[in-house]
Amino acid sequence: MPAHWLEQSLSTNTLPKDFHLIMKKQFLMATAMASLLALSAGAMAQNLAIVNGKAVPKTRLDALAQQVAKAGRPVTPEMEGQLREEVIAREVFMQEAEKQGISGSDDFKAQMELARQTLMIRELFANYQKKNPVSDADLKAEYDKFAAANGGKEYKARHILVEKESEATAIIASLKKGGKFEDIAKKQSKDPGSGAKGGDLDWANPSSYVPEFTEALLKLNKGQMTDTPVKSQFGYHVIRVDDIRSAQLPAFEEVKPQIAQQMQQQKLAAFQEELRKKAKIE
Repeated sequence: MPAHWLEQSLSTNTLPKDFHLIMKKQFLMATAMASLLALSAGAMAQNLAIVNGKAVPKTRLDALAQQVAKAGRPVTPEMEGQLREEVIAREVFMQEAEKQGISGSDDFKAQMELARQTLMIRELFANYQKKNPVSDADLKAEYDKFAAANGGKEYKARHILVEKESEATAIIASLKKGGKFEDIAKKQSKDPGSGAKGGDLDWANPSSYVPEFTEALLKLNKGQMTDTPVKSQFGYHVIRVDDIRSAQLPAFEEVKPQIAQQMQQQKLAAFQEELRKKAKIE
């Protein structure tokens, strides 16, 4: 008898009765194995790693990468490797936390609820700002308003601030006799910011000061000093104007991002206030 039935069949040109059944079973087995291999490969492609027998889906890495990108950081291949390690480390730590039953504690549940509220509110505000952007026309109008309020003249002034009117009067007398303003300011001024700089207040719009100071400042010409002490909520001032110039305002494009941020915050604050007013609170 030949060593293999196939050799016998070929030599006699006859096939076993169950030949087709055997071939069909082998074909089905091969097809099943191929399907399993394909499914396995697909599952591996969808998973980042297997940690202690638990699959870590690649979507976690994608979500973390999106957060990094939103923060303005480029997701380089090196960064992606670091994020992969971060996702795996989190899974390791999460599994241990689950083992210890941390997720069942009241404190954990309270913190999760606070985190849920924070995320939902953040998304609510982000959606509002996305649907209600500040137009360029609004930005320009706000800039023009700012320019009108801060235009005109700027003053480069110095001052000496003291507690008592008699002190200010004595300083004025000393200055009129030739005393140096900068030296007296450094020694006697109560204003630590300008005092250390000889009373220098740098360039500023007069409206940026308290009303009493502004009123006295506007009466002075370049090089002039107040003849009498100027009283304000801070004490008594001796003021001198070193120079006057037309206001130097930044160009619209330079301050456009800051104006946009400020107006977006204002719109969001108004939205929040509107929701609070509409809410029925008992």
